[in-house]
Amino acid sequence: MARADKSGLKLNYRRTLLIGFAFFGILLLWQVYDSWCPTFLTDIFARRMYDLSSAELKAGDPDKILNVQWIVGIVMAADNLAALILLPIFGTLSDRTKTPIGKRMPYILTGTFVSAVAFPFIPLFFHGNNIAGMVVMMAVVLIFMMMYRNPAVSLMPDITPKPLRARANGMINIMGYLGGAFATVLGIFLPLSNYINAGDEARKLWMVEIPFVVASVLMVLSALVLFATVRENRLAEELREDMELGEAMAAVETPVDDGPMSSANRRMLFAILGAEFLWFMADNAIGTYIGNYVIYYMKSSSANTMILTIAGGLASVVGFAVAGSVADRIGRKWTISLGLGITVLSLLLMCFVGPTGKVVGERGEYSFPALLFAVWTVKGFGMALVHNCSFPMVVELCSSHKIGQFTGYYYAASMSAQTVTPVLLGLLFNATKAWRILPVYSGALFLASAVVFTLFVRNIRAKKVENAHGLEALDGD
Repeated sequence: MARADKSGLKLNYRRTLLIGFAFFGILLLWQVYDSWCPTFLTDIFARRMYDLSSAELKAGDPDKILNVQWIVGIVMAADNLAALILLPIFGTLSDRTKTPIGKRMPYILTGTFVSAVAFPFIPLFFHGNNIAGMVVMMAVVLIFMMMYRNPAVSLMPDITPKPLRARANGMINIMGYLGGAFATVLGIFLPLSNYINAGDEARKLWMVEIPFVVASVLMVLSALVLFATVRENRLAEELREDMELGEAMAAVETPVDDGPMSSANRRMLFAILGAEFLWFMADNAIGTYIGNYVIYYMKSSSANTMILTIAGGLASVVGFAVAGSVADRIGRKWTISLGLGITVLSLLLMCFVGPTGKVVGERGEYSFPALLFAVWTVKGFGMALVHNCSFPMVVELCSSHKIGQFTGYYYAASMSAQTVTPVLLGLLFNATKAWRILPVYSGALFLASAVVFTLFVRNIRAKKVENAHGLEALDGD
């Protein structure tokens, strides 16, 4: 990172994009995992519990699908429970690791390659109607992705001064969403509903295997690009002075060091993590069940889920691109509050969107309400504002020697929410027998998190920093 003058910092865009390859691999795999696995679990559990063929299940009582959602939620939550435990562990371990290739890279490379090998076995076991094998492979992928995820995310603040992290986080999130978008395109051309709606004899392994294999290959390639272009140890030495300057300009109530946190900074951390827990409760509920919502409630093709994801992803990219500039003007706190408010409005609209009842296509699918695309677009933009500013606020409160540990706190809050919410919402589906509970549940939690954030998080605006090109290099809290 080049110094513009005695007080200026310049964000290295090329290096930030290269670091973003780590997030590219993460969201690529998660998009495939979240889009396919809940439906795999719904199909295999419903067929086992009711001893039905695929055709019988499709023609049978729709309540049978709702009745198994709590089991689906437990499996998805168990994965997240493991993440809740492992993410802080790997973050702290990587903080203390010293190797010739850096402190994060050993975890990134190991986690990538093991996850990539195990990932294609999930659809293989599903196709073979092997519940135990599928769940075990899901667990293996989760464990090693946790080894990968925390160190990969910690890499950006490791080599980015504090005043530049929100803008850098926006660029990295855009890279991640490109990975997710690639997975989404696969889902459009290979819609999961084609497999789910097919008779037993017409189900072919390649229909569900290809997205997982492609995701594994691209994840490995992204890790190799990262390893070849980002030299941790060398960059840490080159950027020492810039990191010290960034520390002096941090947006915190009291300066941070390697000692105990001040009471003011501790209150700030707890408030951010508390609000984060609530909005991840809401957002993960939508992400976990939207595929089933489209297939079983909207009676539509899973390709529409992928198109929804693209619409939301494109809006998120716009949100990530502008979030840093918005935060410069109104502060990170109010940027997050604005994003939460926008998201609540989108889900309020979603409450009034239901299946059209008009049957189209040979498989008897319903036409898809265009209004839901607008809902997903608005939601994507709103949540981009939230996610872009929240992580930098957490790592703002720690020294450079504790970035992995505080990244672990950030993910502990999100993963604990993702552990609770699939089970809770699954039980609500089972109790109400109503898919419409999804936007109501998520909207209420988003609103609650907006209130928590607005009331309990201080708005601290740091000194703006000019980079070498005259751009505001950021920080607002």
